[in-house]
Amino acid sequence: MFLRPQTQNLNISPSPKILIMKVCIKTAGCSLNFADSEQMAGLLKEAGFEIVNSLKNADLIILNTCTVKTPTENKFFNFLEKIKTLNKPIIVAGCIPQTDSKKLKGYPLIGTRQIDNIVQVVEETINDNIITALSVKDHPCLSPYRIRKNPIIEIIPICRGCLGNCTYCKVKLARGHLKSYKIEDIKKRFKLALRQGAKEIWLTAQDTGCYGLDIKTNLPTLLKELTQIPGNYKIRIGMMNPNHVLQFLDELIQIYKNEKIFKFLHLPVQSGNNEILKSMNRKYLAEDFRNIVKKFRQPLPEITLATDIIAGFPGETEKQFDNTLDIIKQTTPAVINISRFWPREKTKAAKMENQIHSKHTKERSRMLTHIYHNIARMQNERWLNWEGSVIVDEIGKDNSFVARNYAYKPVIVKGNYNLGETVKVKIKKVTSFDLRAQ
Repeated sequence: MFLRPQTQNLNISPSPKILIMKVCIKTAGCSLNFADSEQMAGLLKEAGFEIVNSLKNADLIILNTCTVKTPTENKFFNFLEKIKTLNKPIIVAGCIPQTDSKKLKGYPLIGTRQIDNIVQVVEETINDNIITALSVKDHPCLSPYRIRKNPIIEIIPICRGCLGNCTYCKVKLARGHLKSYKIEDIKKRFKLALRQGAKEIWLTAQDTGCYGLDIKTNLPTLLKELTQIPGNYKIRIGMMNPNHVLQFLDELIQIYKNEKIFKFLHLPVQSGNNEILKSMNRKYLAEDFRNIVKKFRQPLPEITLATDIIAGFPGETEKQFDNTLDIIKQTTPAVINISRFWPREKTKAAKMENQIHSKHTKERSRMLTHIYHNIARMQNERWLNWEGSVIVDEIGKDNSFVARNYAYKPVIVKGNYNLGETVKVKIKKVTSFDLRAQ
């Protein structure tokens, strides 16, 4: 019999003894979803299950899902229909069951705040008991048990949920209101990861900018504590919304100067027009975004700026869309995540009048993509002939590896390297998406 950790909100009876089984976990979505999958894998391994990468070799399949975009959700349901033919038990985890459990009748479900109960759900599924663990009363602990997808990258959730109520967003329904982890708990996980060989620590959340505001602390305070931990590592800070950054901008810029912080700023603007931002219920102005970028670039001119844009929000006029094109041209982000607006079920934006026809959202998306590719190449050309150290953190294609420099720029290197190795390079070529090193 597998030992079960203490749990709440599950009304399940003891299971008969089961054999060790092979479990395959497939994940979609953000880095927080991948962190959840790594934790589920670790808990299952600790309980005696074998984690495998192949659906074919698995005895049971777990699908950890994302609901941020309609195409992503549609892709999941198409994939679900396809793998049903394997005739293997399937557990659906993550954001989709949390928001749309009625669409998944007959499947065992586990929600975003119940991932530490995955062992029980798997055991019951094996014994033909359909469990739905969807309670949102608590949030999972920062368990030491996990299996990293990348052995040198540790993904640490610093909080769950957010403080926003964006009219287009369905993730709030899945992840709920902000609940931050204590600094001491994060530090314990951080130190353990370093002892286990991690070289990059990713701090993730729906919005890292609101970290700690529910427990009387904030992101700069956390970062000051973490950067004092000895070791050879870099911290990548996840997405943070402008309205929270404004509360501690100078303090955050100061901590970004620390050599242990990747010079990478993910700051979503979504639109360059204030009327559209208000309709989205974003709590900042386009000018705020510009000012934050300007202030960061004064001491850190080579910082990599990433942002998010929604094309074709309900009621967006051509002139308002031009405002978005203007702000992109003015701030020149090196990374832009472009999304065509999709009316997400159960959101306010889906019920708004003046929905933009799909052909127009598609055209606006194409225009943004064209401008982005030009800007990205221009930004990367600034790195030609740069010499410095990079961390090898991913296996690439055709006998190559992907490494990262201090600004988190992807650098393609060829040769025989080990993940986590530090290599000195010189940039000889660039594309819109990466730097090519000698």
